[in-house]
Amino acid sequence: MRKILNIALLGLLAFFTVLMVRITLPYLAFEDHVAFLRIKQWVIENQFWKGAFYTHVLTSCFCLLAGFTHFNRPLLSKVPQAHRSLGYLYIITILLFAAPSGLIMGWYANGGWTSQTAFILLSLLWWWFTFQAFRLARLGNFSAHRRMMVRSYALTLSAVTLRAWKFVIAATLRPHPMDMYMVVAWLGWVPNLLVVELYLAGVFQRVWKAWKRKGSSPNLELDP
Repeated sequence: MRKILNIALLGLLAFFTVLMVRITLPYLAFEDHVAFLRIKQWVIENQFWKGAFYTHVLTSCFCLLAGFTHFNRPLLSKVPQAHRSLGYLYIITILLFAAPSGLIMGWYANGGWTSQTAFILLSLLWWWFTFQAFRLARLGNFSAHRRMMVRSYALTLSAVTLRAWKFVIAATLRPHPMDMYMVVAWLGWVPNLLVVELYLAGVFQRVWKAWKRKGSSPNLELDP
């Protein structure tokens, strides 16, 4: 079961990483009327926000890629130094660039205080989990370090899950764009964190074992 889940997870992470790279590429033209920037014209002239936007977009894409390699056990077993090097790059990128720039963007988020609160909390938790992962690794507590890194990467994946929720809601419910934006601001990361906490608590593993026991239990009913 674990092997199947790992393969499925790696496949999903690879797909979403490539998807985010494709989404990011149009911004490399540094034009003011591209994709997301079309709805940010009211703040596009603010160089403080603009710098934060490009910093966040470019570094977050790297974080997705670097984090993805940490779940590739064959790679880590063959090149163990890659884990430490990419881990440091992942942590430094989030602590110094991606999370702080996300905090600035959260302050200017569309949708008022509802969206702003969601994105600000996301940035603060992202920074905190990543910092704790770094601190625990320095202390040699690698079990707790891994748990914090899983939480950190769950929030890194919010870049993907936010867009996935946006697509699903737009295709099924067709709400007003701003109403949808306020909802996906929370859906983009809260479910990620809930799933991770259930995983770390061993809930999924216990459910799987219970299901296997039920499926393998002998049928004690007698034929008439």
